[in-house]
Parts: sequence; C-alpha cells; structure tokens
Amino acid sequence: MGQPDLFAKRTFAEETERVTAGAVMWQDPPEIRLEKVQADGLLVIRHPGLLAHLPAPWPAAQAYEEIVVELKLAGDHLDTSAVERALLRRQARQVQRVEERAPSWPGETPLWLAAPHVPEWLRQARHPVRFAPGCYAVEPLGRCFVWVAANELPLRDELVPFLVARSGQPLDQFARWVSQRRPLEWVLSMLKYLPMSTTTSEELLWRFARTGDPEIDARQERILEVLLSANPRMKQRLVDEGRLEGRLDEARATLRRVLAHRQLALTPEDEARIDACADLAALERWHDQALTASSVPQALR
Repeated sequence: MGQPDLFAKRTFAEETERVTAGAVMWQDPPEIRLEKVQADGLLVIRHPGLLAHLPAPWPAAQAYEEIVVELKLAGDHLDTSAVERALLRRQARQVQRVEERAPSWPGETPLWLAAPHVPEWLRQARHPVRFAPGCYAVEPLGRCFVWVAANELPLRDELVPFLVARSGQPLDQFARWVSQRRPLEWVLSMLKYLPMSTTTSEELLWRFARTGDPEIDARQERILEVLLSANPRMKQRLVDEGRLEGRLDEARATLRRVLAHRQLALTPEDEARIDACADLAALERWHDQALTASSVPQALR
C-alpha cells in the first residue's frame, strides 16, 4: 500500500471518532483467510443514535454494526476489476462474520467505497441511485453498497475522512479549506501525499512560511529538519543551491563595486536587473565589461 493510501487510512482512523463525537470508530480489519483478502478498513458503529444529525453518508451507518471501507484516491483504478475486488473483500468479511457467530449471523456488512467520482461505466452497468450529495446506493446491492463521490461532497468538517479522496480542482478547494482547520503537521502530510496542483501546494506552503507565531515556527523548523534528514538528496540540493546563491551575491556585489569605482551610476532599473540575474556566467561577463565600458548599458549588454 502506497503512502497516499496510508495517509488516507490514518485520516480515517484519527478523524472518524472525533467528527462523529464517538459514535463511530475506525478499526484495522482482521485478515480474511483467502490468501490475503483484506479491506482498507472497518467502521465500527458504537453509538448509532449520534449519527442522525451528521451529513451523509454518516446517518446511513445507523442500521449496521460495522461497515467495510475501501478508499480509491486520485490516480487509483476505478475499473470493473477494482470494484469487483472491493465487493469480494466485502463478501469475504460477510462470510467471516457469519462464521464468527453462533448461531449464524443474519445481518449484512455493507461496503462504502470512497472515490473522487462515480465512473461512467458504473452508472451504465449498476445504475447508482443518489440519496444525498455525493452519496449513491449502487444496485443491485442497494444500500449495502454505497459509493461516496468525494468531489461532490460539501466541505464539512465531519466529512474530512471522505474528502481526502478528492481529485483535481475539488482537491485544491478542499486543501485550501481544510488547511485552516487542521494542525500544521497534518496539513504538511496532506501536501506531501495528495496530488493537488503545484499552485495550491505552493500557496499553502507560503501561507505557513509567513507565520509570526514562535511556537509554530519552531515546529516548522523541526519538521523541516526531520524531512531533510530522511532525504539526503534534497538536503544536498539545498546545500548546493545555497552555495550558488552565495556566489551570485558575491558576483553582484563585485560588479557594483567596479561600476561605482568607475563612477557609472546605476538606475533603479539597472539595480533590479542585477538583482534578478541568477546566471553566474552573465554576472561575470558584466563584471569584465564594466572594467572598460564607458556606460552602464555597455557594461550590462
């Protein structure tokens, strides 16, 4: 299982009990003895009465003791094979529960599959029935198979475990919204694992970089230290970039000293051009030209 899937499962595990006020808890499912047939997780319903006031799909869980959960994040397969395998895992858990009970258990363990959207082939083949925004009962199993289309869900705190399955622009919208509602460490994990746009991820990183809270700044520095220690290549890259920036600063300063010594005054536009130049070879060429140039345009050509 990849890191994005682990992040999504961890979000379910950490958020479910909180957002349902203890009505539902996450539990890692036992392995079913069919080689390895194991769902992503189980929702164990402890206090069904507390679910009635929550946004869908939570109220639909009131009739059950547990629910098999499958998470399909952006980029995961949503073809027939993937769905049938999810149904197989649900059925295997159903068999396991029947065998665990004496006398045999007459109930049903439903499947909730959270994905960015409802694929077109599923609409044509299974005729899912929408019963709430983003929530579909998939035929022929009906309410025992619920498809949660995360891109269609409203942005609600109680739905964060499902919303991490969003993709594209809806994922960007979720990321901007949730970044104000979760701890810094969680948001940084989200930025690391969920495939949002570069624009959105950079926007959120800059937002955190502008904090004036010493406690948050200290946590950010600690997180950065841990990330760099776990990624030596990135650490070396930053070191190399730092060395290059130092050489650029030195080259800019040397160029300005030569121009000042030769009494060639820089305009604000010239100053901005020198500051913006990140090409060490160009700065060195300007320096050599400044030694004999009769004007600044000649030196910076």
